[in-house]
Amino acid sequence: MLIAVGPLPDDPIAAAAEFHARWMGQVLAALDAGAAVVTLVFAPAPFAHTGWREAAIQLLARERTPARINAIAGDDPAEIAATAAFVDSAPGLTGQYLQLDGHGAGEVLFTSQ
Repeated sequence: MLIAVGPLPDDPIAAAAEFHARWMGQVLAALDAGAAVVTLVFAPAPFAHTGWREAAIQLLARERTPARINAIAGDDPAEIAATAAFVDSAPGLTGQYLQLDGHGAGEVLFTSQ
């Protein structure tokens, strides 16, 4: 299940407060309803937002195991869809905050035989 979060304030403290007040209930309701995988989608934000976003996702993942909770930060619908598909298909992936940069991973430089 994807949950689009936002818009949130530019100030990181205000953004964290709004996330917890406005969006956390929706996330918990999805988990309480039996969602096995919840992926939050945030808009890109400056580095100052990384800490509170990571902490919220990691705490949810620890407290609500075996459900898997992750987050994506990006604004390109194709990148978000591809990353969400990856997250859904990776059974051990939980508690991660994945920031998309719009440039891709780059060319593969080495492959093992």
